[in-house]
Amino acid sequence: MCAQTNKRKSAHDENIVIERCKKGDLSAFDELVRRYEKPVYNFAYRMAGNYDDASDIASEALIKVFNAIGSFRGDASFTTWLYRIVTNVYLDHRKRRRGRGDVSLDEYLELDEGSVPRQVVDTAPTPSEEFEIRARNDALMRAVGELPEYQRMMVLLFHGQGLSYEEIAEIMSLPIGTVKSRLNRARLALREILKPTLELFD
Repeated sequence: MCAQTNKRKSAHDENIVIERCKKGDLSAFDELVRRYEKPVYNFAYRMAGNYDDASDIASEALIKVFNAIGSFRGDASFTTWLYRIVTNVYLDHRKRRRGRGDVSLDEYLELDEGSVPRQVVDTAPTPSEEFEIRARNDALMRAVGELPEYQRMMVLLFHGQGLSYEEIAEIMSLPIGTVKSRLNRARLALREILKPTLELFD
């Protein structure tokens, strides 16, 4: 019950911030940016594959959010609306750069991990474990980068951003059944791509 109460309170607080944004409160928009700039950037990076493009996409998306916040009606969640904007900005960005070749996902993205208070036992990974984690994440990012774009988007939205089938369907304007089937095909494709490195995932 406590978790549900906190979730409702968080949603209520966010709605208040959004309403303040609609009235032109710049400090409220700064609060939204602080809350979402890191996940927006991480999603943009995973799609674009390099830091410069990700920064451009994230910045442009947040500007669009600022300009369009007055049109947000709340029919879908704010997160769904936000990631739809990021997705559209990425697609527009890709069209503009199409003549310059595809970008690569060779760069390794280090994900931010929340700090955990250290107890009596030191649970920090050893150097060899850190190497395995890095190699596993690197192999996974490369594999995701090899997926067709529509599958890559769904994998990143579902597994990377933690969005629901319903939210992804809203973002991509697809039936939920289509989202589920395409995600299943994407997972099967990932397994095939990762076959040479499956020992990393045992």
